[in-house]
Amino acid sequence: MDSKILILGGTGKTGKRVAEILQKKKVSFCIGSRNGNPSFDWDKPENWKSVLKNIEKVYITFQPDLAVPEASKKIQLFVDIAKNLGVKKLVLLSGRGEKEAQVCEKIVINSGIDWTVIRASWFMQNFNENFFLDSILEGNLILPKIIALEPFIDANDIAEVVALSLTQKKHTGKIYELTGPQLLSFKDAISLISKSIERPIAYQEVNMTDYLIMLREYQIPEDSIWLINYLFTEVLDGRNEFLTDDVQKVLNRQPISFEEYVAKTKMTGVWNF
Repeated sequence: MDSKILILGGTGKTGKRVAEILQKKKVSFCIGSRNGNPSFDWDKPENWKSVLKNIEKVYITFQPDLAVPEASKKIQLFVDIAKNLGVKKLVLLSGRGEKEAQVCEKIVINSGIDWTVIRASWFMQNFNENFFLDSILEGNLILPKIIALEPFIDANDIAEVVALSLTQKKHTGKIYELTGPQLLSFKDAISLISKSIERPIAYQEVNMTDYLIMLREYQIPEDSIWLINYLFTEVLDGRNEFLTDDVQKVLNRQPISFEEYVAKTKMTGVWNF
Protein backbone atom coordinates (compact mmCIF):
# COMPACT_ATOMS: atom_id res chain seq x y z
CA MET A 1 0.00 0.00 0.00
CA ASP A 2 1.27 3.47 -0.88
CA SER A 3 2.32 5.80 1.92
CA LYS A 4 -0.13 8.54 2.83
CA ILE A 5 1.34 11.86 1.73
CA LEU A 6 0.23 15.32 2.88
CA ILE A 7 0.76 18.18 0.43
CA LEU A 8 0.72 21.54 2.21
CA GLY A 9 -0.28 24.34 -0.12
CA GLY A 10 -1.82 21.70 -2.34
CA THR A 11 -3.64 24.32 -4.40
CA GLY A 12 -0.54 26.50 -4.88
CA LYS A 13 1.90 26.67 -7.78
CA THR A 14 3.96 23.61 -6.95
CA GLY A 15 1.50 21.82 -4.66
CA LYS A 16 -1.21 21.39 -7.28
CA ARG A 17 1.36 20.07 -9.73
CA VAL A 18 2.77 17.61 -7.20
CA ALA A 19 -0.80 16.42 -6.58
CA GLU A 20 -1.36 15.85 -10.31
CA ILE A 21 1.85 13.83 -10.60
CA LEU A 22 1.04 11.66 -7.58
CA GLN A 23 -2.48 11.11 -8.85
CA LYS A 24 -1.12 9.84 -12.17
CA LYS A 25 1.23 7.54 -10.25
CA LYS A 26 -1.76 6.35 -8.19
CA VAL A 27 0.00 7.34 -4.97
CA SER A 28 -2.27 8.09 -2.02
CA PHE A 29 -2.17 11.73 -0.86
CA CYS A 30 -4.26 14.45 0.71
CA ILE A 31 -4.25 18.22 0.36
CA GLY A 32 -3.45 20.57 3.23
CA SER A 33 -5.21 23.89 2.63
CA ARG A 34 -7.55 26.31 4.35
CA ASN A 35 -10.45 24.84 2.38
CA GLY A 36 -9.45 21.26 3.17
CA ASN A 37 -11.25 18.88 5.50
CA PRO A 38 -9.72 19.03 8.03
CA SER A 39 -8.54 22.56 7.31
CA PHE A 40 -4.85 23.48 7.42
CA ASP A 41 -3.78 27.03 8.21
CA TRP A 42 -0.28 28.11 9.27
CA ASP A 43 -1.96 30.53 11.69
CA LYS A 44 -4.05 27.81 13.39
CA PRO A 45 -1.70 25.21 14.90
CA GLU A 46 -4.56 23.78 16.95
CA ASN A 47 -5.72 22.02 13.76
CA TRP A 48 -2.35 20.55 12.76
CA LYS A 49 -2.67 17.30 14.68
CA SER A 50 -5.90 16.38 12.93
CA VAL A 51 -4.36 17.17 9.52
CA LEU A 52 -1.27 15.07 10.29
CA LYS A 53 -3.15 12.03 11.58
CA ASN A 54 -2.06 8.84 9.77
CA ILE A 55 0.35 10.83 7.54
CA GLU A 56 3.76 9.33 6.72
CA LYS A 57 5.28 11.98 4.43
CA VAL A 58 4.77 15.73 4.10
CA TYR A 59 5.57 18.24 1.37
CA ILE A 60 6.03 21.53 3.22
CA THR A 61 5.40 24.83 1.48
CA PHE A 62 5.17 27.86 3.74
CA GLN A 63 3.14 30.97 3.01
CA PRO A 64 4.03 33.68 2.34
CA ASP A 65 7.76 32.79 2.46
CA LEU A 66 10.24 31.07 4.76
CA ALA A 67 12.10 34.38 5.04
CA VAL A 68 9.37 36.11 7.08
CA PRO A 69 10.19 36.54 10.80
CA GLU A 70 7.56 34.15 12.19
CA ALA A 71 8.36 31.27 9.82
CA SER A 72 11.00 29.48 11.89
CA LYS A 73 8.80 29.24 15.00
CA LYS A 74 5.92 27.82 12.98
CA ILE A 75 8.15 25.36 11.13
CA GLN A 76 9.68 24.22 14.44
CA LEU A 77 6.24 23.63 15.96
CA PHE A 78 4.99 21.83 12.86
CA VAL A 79 8.05 19.56 12.73
CA ASP A 80 7.72 18.74 16.44
CA ILE A 81 4.06 17.78 16.02
CA ALA A 82 4.82 15.76 12.88
CA LYS A 83 7.58 13.84 14.62
CA ASN A 84 5.39 13.07 17.64
CA LEU A 85 2.69 11.72 15.33
CA GLY A 86 5.10 9.39 13.52
CA VAL A 87 5.72 11.24 10.25
CA LYS A 88 8.69 9.57 8.53
CA LYS A 89 9.68 12.00 5.74
CA LEU A 90 9.66 15.76 5.20
CA VAL A 91 10.27 17.49 1.87
CA LEU A 92 10.74 21.25 2.31
CA LEU A 93 10.40 23.84 -0.45
CA SER A 94 12.93 26.58 0.26
CA GLY A 95 14.41 29.54 -1.58
CA ARG A 96 17.87 30.05 -3.02
CA GLY A 97 20.12 32.44 -1.15
CA GLU A 98 17.70 33.17 1.68
CA LYS A 99 19.63 32.96 4.96
CA GLU A 100 16.37 33.20 6.93
CA ALA A 101 14.96 30.26 4.99
CA GLN A 102 18.08 28.27 5.84
CA VAL A 103 17.14 28.55 9.52
CA CYS A 104 13.97 26.65 8.66
CA GLU A 105 15.97 24.18 6.59
CA LYS A 106 18.13 23.37 9.62
CA ILE A 107 15.02 22.70 11.70
CA VAL A 108 13.93 20.08 9.17
CA ILE A 109 17.43 18.66 8.72
CA ASN A 110 17.96 18.31 12.48
CA SER A 111 14.49 16.91 13.15
CA GLY A 112 15.50 13.26 13.28
CA ILE A 113 13.06 12.58 10.44
CA ASP A 114 14.13 11.69 6.89
CA TRP A 115 14.26 14.86 4.80
CA THR A 116 14.89 16.46 1.42
CA VAL A 117 15.35 20.21 0.95
CA ILE A 118 14.53 21.82 -2.39
CA ARG A 119 15.80 25.34 -2.96
CA ALA A 120 14.10 26.95 -5.94
CA SER A 121 14.83 29.98 -8.09
CA TRP A 122 12.11 32.48 -9.05
CA PHE A 123 9.17 30.64 -10.60
CA MET A 124 8.45 31.27 -14.26
CA GLN A 125 4.78 30.98 -13.30
CA ASN A 126 5.02 34.34 -11.50
CA PHE A 127 4.48 35.80 -14.97
CA ASN A 128 1.16 34.05 -15.60
CA GLU A 129 -0.40 32.81 -12.33
CA ASN A 130 -0.13 35.93 -10.19
CA PHE A 131 2.35 38.66 -9.26
CA PHE A 132 3.15 40.02 -12.76
CA LEU A 133 0.05 38.85 -14.64
CA ASP A 134 -2.05 42.00 -14.23
CA SER A 135 0.88 44.19 -15.32
CA ILE A 136 1.46 42.04 -18.41
CA LEU A 137 -2.22 42.27 -19.33
CA GLU A 138 -2.06 46.05 -18.85
CA GLY A 139 1.06 46.18 -21.02
CA ASN A 140 3.20 47.91 -18.41
CA LEU A 141 5.46 46.35 -15.78
CA ILE A 142 7.23 48.50 -13.20
CA LEU A 143 9.86 46.93 -10.93
CA PRO A 144 12.66 48.10 -8.65
CA LYS A 145 16.09 48.33 -10.26
CA ILE A 146 17.48 44.80 -10.56
CA ILE A 147 21.16 44.35 -11.39
CA ALA A 148 21.32 40.56 -11.16
CA LEU A 149 20.24 37.97 -13.70
CA GLU A 150 17.92 35.18 -12.55
CA PRO A 151 17.82 31.49 -13.60
CA PHE A 152 14.00 31.26 -13.63
CA ILE A 153 12.68 27.74 -12.92
CA ASP A 154 9.45 26.19 -14.20
CA ALA A 155 7.14 25.04 -11.38
CA ASN A 156 6.58 21.80 -13.29
CA ASP A 157 10.26 20.92 -12.90
CA ILE A 158 10.07 21.65 -9.18
CA ALA A 159 6.98 19.48 -8.84
CA GLU A 160 8.64 16.54 -10.58
CA VAL A 161 11.65 16.75 -8.25
CA VAL A 162 9.32 16.99 -5.23
CA ALA A 163 7.26 13.99 -6.32
CA LEU A 164 10.37 11.85 -6.72
CA SER A 165 11.70 13.06 -3.37
CA LEU A 166 8.45 11.95 -1.74
CA THR A 167 8.37 8.54 -3.39
CA GLN A 168 12.04 7.48 -3.80
CA LYS A 169 14.30 6.86 -0.82
CA LYS A 170 17.49 7.79 -2.73
CA HIS A 171 16.65 11.49 -2.43
CA THR A 172 16.66 11.41 1.38
CA GLY A 173 19.29 13.64 2.97
CA LYS A 174 19.78 15.69 -0.21
CA ILE A 175 19.65 19.46 -0.75
CA TYR A 176 18.67 20.22 -4.32
CA GLU A 177 19.14 23.71 -5.72
CA LEU A 178 16.94 24.05 -8.76
CA THR A 179 17.51 26.52 -11.60
CA GLY A 180 16.40 26.84 -15.17
CA PRO A 181 18.91 26.40 -18.02
CA GLN A 182 19.67 30.11 -18.58
CA LEU A 183 20.28 33.40 -16.78
CA LEU A 184 17.85 36.14 -17.76
CA SER A 185 17.08 39.67 -16.67
CA PHE A 186 13.48 40.49 -15.84
CA LYS A 187 13.53 42.83 -18.84
CA ASP A 188 14.62 39.98 -21.12
CA ALA A 189 11.89 37.75 -19.69
CA ILE A 190 9.23 40.37 -20.42
CA SER A 191 10.69 40.89 -23.89
CA LEU A 192 10.34 37.17 -24.67
CA ILE A 193 6.72 37.20 -23.52
CA SER A 194 5.99 40.37 -25.50
CA LYS A 195 7.50 38.90 -28.67
CA SER A 196 5.56 35.67 -28.29
CA ILE A 197 2.15 37.28 -27.75
CA GLU A 198 2.92 39.95 -30.37
CA ARG A 199 1.93 42.77 -28.08
CA PRO A 200 4.15 45.48 -26.57
CA ILE A 201 4.80 45.36 -22.84
CA ALA A 202 6.53 48.44 -21.45
CA TYR A 203 9.20 47.67 -18.86
CA GLN A 204 10.33 50.30 -16.37
CA GLU A 205 12.66 50.17 -13.37
CA VAL A 206 12.47 52.67 -10.50
CA ASN A 207 14.42 53.02 -7.27
CA MET A 208 13.21 50.98 -4.32
CA THR A 209 11.95 53.97 -2.35
CA ASP A 210 9.64 55.03 -5.18
CA TYR A 211 8.57 51.43 -5.73
CA LEU A 212 7.55 51.00 -2.08
CA ILE A 213 5.62 54.29 -2.22
CA MET A 214 3.80 52.97 -5.28
CA LEU A 215 2.91 49.72 -3.48
CA ARG A 216 1.49 51.64 -0.54
CA GLU A 217 -0.57 53.78 -2.91
CA TYR A 218 -2.05 50.54 -4.22
CA GLN A 219 -2.80 49.61 -0.57
CA ILE A 220 -0.62 46.50 -0.62
CA PRO A 221 -0.44 45.07 2.94
CA GLU A 222 2.70 46.00 4.89
CA ASP A 223 3.78 42.38 5.42
CA SER A 224 3.66 41.85 1.64
CA ILE A 225 5.63 45.05 1.12
CA TRP A 226 8.28 43.84 3.57
CA LEU A 227 8.63 40.57 1.67
CA ILE A 228 8.83 42.27 -1.74
CA ASN A 229 11.51 44.61 -0.42
CA TYR A 230 13.44 41.65 0.99
CA LEU A 231 13.26 39.63 -2.21
CA PHE A 232 14.33 42.47 -4.47
CA THR A 233 17.08 43.87 -2.27
CA GLU A 234 18.49 40.72 -0.65
CA VAL A 235 17.81 37.72 -2.88
CA LEU A 236 18.26 39.54 -6.18
CA ASP A 237 21.62 41.06 -5.29
CA GLY A 238 23.60 38.67 -7.49
CA ARG A 239 24.12 35.85 -4.99
CA ASN A 240 22.02 33.48 -7.11
CA GLU A 241 23.45 34.48 -10.47
CA PHE A 242 24.63 31.00 -11.45
CA LEU A 243 23.18 27.76 -12.81
CA THR A 244 23.10 24.31 -11.21
CA ASP A 245 22.64 20.87 -12.76
CA ASP A 246 20.40 19.45 -10.02
CA VAL A 247 17.34 19.26 -12.30
CA GLN A 248 19.36 17.17 -14.76
CA LYS A 249 20.67 14.96 -11.94
CA VAL A 250 17.22 14.16 -10.60
CA LEU A 251 15.09 14.15 -13.77
CA ASN A 252 17.70 12.97 -16.29
CA ARG A 253 16.79 15.79 -18.66
CA GLN A 254 17.39 19.48 -19.15
CA PRO A 255 15.18 21.89 -17.19
CA ILE A 256 12.39 23.64 -19.08
CA SER A 257 13.65 26.82 -20.76
CA PHE A 258 11.92 30.18 -20.47
CA GLU A 259 11.13 30.05 -24.19
CA GLU A 260 9.44 26.66 -23.74
CA TYR A 261 7.47 28.01 -20.79
CA VAL A 262 6.36 31.06 -22.80
CA ALA A 263 5.26 28.97 -25.78
CA LYS A 264 3.22 26.62 -23.59
CA THR A 265 1.68 29.42 -21.53
CA LYS A 266 0.72 31.38 -24.65
CA MET A 267 -1.41 28.42 -25.74
CA THR A 268 -3.54 28.72 -22.59
CA GLY A 269 -4.68 32.22 -23.55
CA VAL A 270 -3.96 33.61 -20.09
CA TRP A 271 -2.05 36.56 -21.61
CA ASN A 272 -4.91 37.46 -23.96
CA PHE A 273 -7.05 40.50 -23.25
